[in-house]
Amino acid sequence: MKILVHRAIDRGKADFGWLKANYSFSFANYYNPEKENFGALRVLNDDCIQASHGFGKHPHSNMEIVTIPLSGAIKHADSTGNEGVIKVGDIQIMSAGSGILHSEFNASESDEAALFQIWIFPKILNMPPRYDQLFFDERERVNSWQVVVSPKENSHALWINQDAYISLGNFDEDKSYQLFNSLNGVYLMLIEGEAEINGVRLSDRDCIGISDVSDFQITVLKPVKLLAIEVPMQIN
Repeated sequence: MKILVHRAIDRGKADFGWLKANYSFSFANYYNPEKENFGALRVLNDDCIQASHGFGKHPHSNMEIVTIPLSGAIKHADSTGNEGVIKVGDIQIMSAGSGILHSEFNASESDEAALFQIWIFPKILNMPPRYDQLFFDERERVNSWQVVVSPKENSHALWINQDAYISLGNFDEDKSYQLFNSLNGVYLMLIEGEAEINGVRLSDRDCIGISDVSDFQITVLKPVKLLAIEVPMQIN
């Protein structure tokens, strides 16, 4: 088993007034040569956006972009004509493919919004851009892994152009994680709570990258909410 620990306190940070961000990997003006990616996982941003503010229309290409709202609501619009609002419980995926313009704004005029944004390198380049969102009932992740993103079509999860899986789980008892593909690695964020993995103690927003293993055990020390991002360790 290979283990990489990224503590919450060591994340990159940015404060633009309207946006407060924490970066697990190099992003924008934050650069750390030891934190450029974890296999096919390129970005895990923890953002807080002030009311009525957001990211104006900007381009992306050849990236799988997943947005998980934590509070509030985010309004999306893109150059393919898709528009929508994603709220807590919803998860959004945008395959930028051959190229897309999009904007993301806090949909509220009074309340801030918080979200995770995840970027994953695609398996196949220059595919037509694609957008989708689904609602996931949090009750289905109580002491269970709820798969929200999957490369398997018709799997009751959002489809992704990569051999990657994103799962959420809320646990008050010990739990194992079984990899879908033992050649993959898992980047695990402890959203809140306290747990231990292979002797490494983790608390709010700490992350651990695990590879060269088919499964691992999570010892729950305090009820936890977990985000597991399983990705290929080799980038095409």
